[in-house]
Amino acid sequence: MPSNSHQRSQQKQLGRLIVLLLFAGSVLNYMDRSLLSVIMPQVRRDLSLTNTDFGLAVNAFLIMYTIFYILGGRIADRVGCWSTFAVTLTFWSIAGMAHSFVQGLRSLSLCRALLGMGEGGFYPAAMRGAAEWSPPENRAKVVGLILSAISVGTLLTPPLVSWITIHYGWRASFLAIGTVGLLLLPPWLLLSRRIPQTDGAYDPASSKTQEPELDTLAEDDLSLSEILRTRKYWCVLTARASTDAAWYFYLFWTSGYFQEVRRFDLAAVGRLLWIPYFSAGVGALAGAWASSTLIRRGLGLDFSRKTVLLASASLCVVGASACFAPSAYLALALVSVALFGHLSWSANIHTVITEIAPPRHVAVLYGITGAAGTLLGASAQLPIGRVIDLRGYKPAFVWAGMTYVLAAMLLLAAGTVERIRRTVVPVG
Repeated sequence: MPSNSHQRSQQKQLGRLIVLLLFAGSVLNYMDRSLLSVIMPQVRRDLSLTNTDFGLAVNAFLIMYTIFYILGGRIADRVGCWSTFAVTLTFWSIAGMAHSFVQGLRSLSLCRALLGMGEGGFYPAAMRGAAEWSPPENRAKVVGLILSAISVGTLLTPPLVSWITIHYGWRASFLAIGTVGLLLLPPWLLLSRRIPQTDGAYDPASSKTQEPELDTLAEDDLSLSEILRTRKYWCVLTARASTDAAWYFYLFWTSGYFQEVRRFDLAAVGRLLWIPYFSAGVGALAGAWASSTLIRRGLGLDFSRKTVLLASASLCVVGASACFAPSAYLALALVSVALFGHLSWSANIHTVITEIAPPRHVAVLYGITGAAGTLLGASAQLPIGRVIDLRGYKPAFVWAGMTYVLAAMLLLAAGTVERIRRTVVPVG
């Protein structure tokens, strides 16, 4: 029989490998997702699309992403994140490669929809994995690392895709990035053989949580419908959803803004547009480490999370003033501030979702919040495209900044950051 210390050492090593592969999956997820935005002007020109048409294609992705965010969360709660990851990775990589064959708006929208179906289940599964394999004091770090991969993916994509497009055309970019995704599948399948086969409720971090067993049992007894009727959950959901919509604006329209308004050519996009996404990655890690440090110093979960969240939202409001900057480089710096703030915000608000959710509903509740954000982002794309066609980018930037003001107010209205519990009415 192996000793307890040996088991813990093996468990820690396995947890690190899991987080590493979740990080890699997140990088590839966002490379496939953000590829189109980098070469948007070239694709629009070759396929004769307007900004409004581009908004429709983006919507096709976001609508299916919304649906499969919830379905993926439900499946991950039932079968665990490991099988969900393998299936979604394969599907979205093939869907990404199919973009190289599009001929117009219909085929582009179809491929974007298929990409959304494949990518929708990944993050609920990844957050369940983070909740299972990390204790509360380190959970934000794991979430922050997974979210920092978003910026790594979006950071790598502009220079890589620009180079491929300049030398081989934009269709080759979709083939190349999609193929890279499939390379992650073999190591994940090998690792999954070492993971305990469970129904998705396994929690190796549970021994570190220091929560009373009776409380945990009572919380687990809460039904999904009961949780969905609580003010705390809806405030957190809306806070995340509103800022997710702003993130999708930055993700899908930033490259077009700097090419069409700030007069960057494709070479300049490849040379400079990695900077905001690098800043975003630093923000994810900085926000996660900041709140974790405050918790370790005894300042409490609620105070620590909210302090970092409110500071991050403030940075996003400042960064949204990029559209008023007198120079292109100042605008680039302000967009970088906004994305730093957003990923710092995300690292903590995503963690808060796992902290208020009873363990057996973590993935589906996280999935519902993500679906709400994607749905709001999808509903915003067509109006954004029309506004940009008619009024330019300034109204869209102002709207993006104001979403963080609303989110901060909702965060405060949610109350204490703690697990949702059934209200018990005293007898007598």
